[in-house]
Amino acid sequence: MAYKTASTRETWAEIRLDYIQYNVRETKKQFDQDIHVMAMVKADGYGHGAVETAKAALAAGAEFIGVALFDEALELRDAGIAAPILVLGRTRPEDAAIAAKRHIRLTAFQKEWLLEAESHLEVGTTLSIHIKLDTGMGRFGLVEDAEIHDFMQTLKICSRLKAEGLYTHFATADEKEADYFQQQYACFLERIQLVKTHIDTFDFIHCGNSAASLRYPDQCFNMIRLGIAMYGLSPSKEVEDEFPFPLKTAFSLHSRIAQVKKVPAGTNIGYGCTYVSDTEEWIATIPIGYADGWYRWHAKNGEVLVNGRRAPIVGRICMDQVMIRLPVHAPVGTKVTLVGSQGDEVITVMEVAERLQTITYEIPCMISHRVPRLYIK
Repeated sequence: MAYKTASTRETWAEIRLDYIQYNVRETKKQFDQDIHVMAMVKADGYGHGAVETAKAALAAGAEFIGVALFDEALELRDAGIAAPILVLGRTRPEDAAIAAKRHIRLTAFQKEWLLEAESHLEVGTTLSIHIKLDTGMGRFGLVEDAEIHDFMQTLKICSRLKAEGLYTHFATADEKEADYFQQQYACFLERIQLVKTHIDTFDFIHCGNSAASLRYPDQCFNMIRLGIAMYGLSPSKEVEDEFPFPLKTAFSLHSRIAQVKKVPAGTNIGYGCTYVSDTEEWIATIPIGYADGWYRWHAKNGEVLVNGRRAPIVGRICMDQVMIRLPVHAPVGTKVTLVGSQGDEVITVMEVAERLQTITYEIPCMISHRVPRLYIK
C-alpha cells in the first residue's frame, strides 16, 4: 500500500515504512537482555516524516519515541501518538506544566531548571524527567561529582518531578577505535553509582545510540535510542562490517524528466555557462533544485539514474531545476532516480554523502518540505 502527502509535484521521496519496521525488529533480536527501543524521530524523522515513522516503529515493537525539541513532541501528540515521548534537548522550565499534562518526558541537567520547572507544576501533578550525564560528548549534561550531588539534592525537594531515566551519549561509537567509547562507558558506570547514592532505581538507563546498539548490545542497559539505523542508514562506513544484519534503506528520491532537447556541440548549459557540450547531446531538465535541498554541490561529479543507467548532472544546479546529460534519448515523464536504485544500478545515500563530503544523516534531512513523501507500507 502506498500513500502520498498532498502534492501535484513530479518530484518525490519514497519512504519504505516496512524497511523501518524490519530494522527495528532485527535490532531488537540482537539483545540478550530485555530491551526497550526508543525510536528517534527528531528532525521530522530524519527527513522521513516524524508521524509516519513513529507509527511504523511503534507497530514494530518500539515503546518510546525520542525527539530533540518540545515542539516536535507536541506535533506527535497532536497527531495522535500516545506512546511515551522523551525530549532530549533543553525545554523551557515554564513548559513543564504542558509537558506533564500531555505526558511528555523532559531531559534535565541543571539544578536551577528543576526548581523553576517545579514552580510551574500544579499540586498533584507529576512530570517525568530523564537525567542527562555528560561523560565526554561535551554537550548537554552533568559533569562534575559536586554538580551531580547538588542536582540530586535539589531533585529531592522537588516533589512533582519524578526521575524516570538516566542517560548519556557517546561521541565515537561509530568509529573503529573503541578506546574513547570504553572510556565514556566506564565514566557512565561511575556516575550511575554516584547518582544511585541519592536515588536507588530508575525505570530506564540508556546510552546506546544506533552504533553502540549494533556494536555493543551488552553495554546498553535496558533501553536503546535507535536513530539513523532505524532508517536503514549506517552511522559511518568504517563500522558497517560489524553490524549483525544488513540494514534496509527506507529513503529514496525521484523525479521525472520535464523537458528534453538535443543540443549541438558548443551549447552553454545553465547559469554562468559552466558547462559547454562537447558534441551533439541530449540534455534533460529535472524539476528539483537547491530549494528542495538538492544543493549546488551535487553538480560536482553528481549523477542520477535514468532507465537503469547513470547520467551526469551538467551545469549549475538551479533553485528549482537540474540539467542532466542523457546517455540516449528519453521522453518527457521518464522517471529519474537521484537516490535509490533502477535495475542493477544504485546510488546509495552513502555515495551521495561522500559526494558532499558529509555524513548519511544530512542527506534525507536536507530534502525540504517542498518534496512530498510517498509512504510505502
